[in-house]
Amino acid sequence: MRKTIPEQIVANKRSSVVLVIVLLIVLSALGTAIIGTYQPHYWYYGTAGSLLAGIIIALVATGGGPGIVLALSHARPATHAEDTVLDNVVEEMAIAAGLPKPKIFVIDDSAPNAFATGSKPENAAIAVTTGLLRKLNRDELQGVIAHEMSHIRNYDVRFMTAVGLIAGLIPLLADMFIRMQWFGGGRRDRDRNSGDGQLAAIFMIVGIVLSILAPLFSMLLQLAVSRKREYLADASAAELTRNPEGLASALHKIAMNGEPLQAANRATQQLYIINPLKLAGGNDLFSTHPSTESRIKALLGTAGNAV
Repeated sequence: MRKTIPEQIVANKRSSVVLVIVLLIVLSALGTAIIGTYQPHYWYYGTAGSLLAGIIIALVATGGGPGIVLALSHARPATHAEDTVLDNVVEEMAIAAGLPKPKIFVIDDSAPNAFATGSKPENAAIAVTTGLLRKLNRDELQGVIAHEMSHIRNYDVRFMTAVGLIAGLIPLLADMFIRMQWFGGGRRDRDRNSGDGQLAAIFMIVGIVLSILAPLFSMLLQLAVSRKREYLADASAAELTRNPEGLASALHKIAMNGEPLQAANRATQQLYIINPLKLAGGNDLFSTHPSTESRIKALLGTAGNAV
């Protein structure tokens, strides 16, 4: 039996907690291997230190506001006089979602796209490009805003920011460990016959394996959850607007537009409704979003309909 939207949101939150725990375990394992390679009997300092770093970063991320992301995107505050339709649509969707009205920002760029940011509904913001405002009709704009409002309601932005930072620590530690092996090999060779040599060698082997596999694993896990959240936000948007065709049409227009979004970068790409660095990309393992085609099919509830 297909889950309802509230049931999907609950399941989404549960899987989010599991993902954070898994990433923290991977992070602490890598920290353990690093310290254990050089100080085998003090491996637990690596466990505690890396785990603490991950938790602190997660807390900082969840407590932060949207200012940094908006600044990186060159977004300016919208005004009711200039963007009346946008302001009205945001207010309508906030009421439908039962949320405070988020702040509205505009990015002066002809490429159509939009994103939401903020650690909680009370400090959330939605940013849209001028290209989106010019190229979408009201129903399509409503679908896009409802999608971003759903991300706010589901706390997706806060979660993905925290996960992104924790996952970002893993390749940093892995790279540091590889560099330490490269430059510290001589000292380790001299110590290999000591009492701790065999234990250190075990930690070293585990560390090398983790340094290779952990960054890839954490990235794939993060991207898989990100894609799942896009599907859920689409479904939630259709529920809010009662018009899945509007969002489906908007997704089609955005994906097919093809104009580069100048303000986009790798730090913010996952926030946009369609990845601006990979507009027409397929549904592969290394994509932050599902393919646009699969999202449209899911919205319309059929594999045969075209927009």
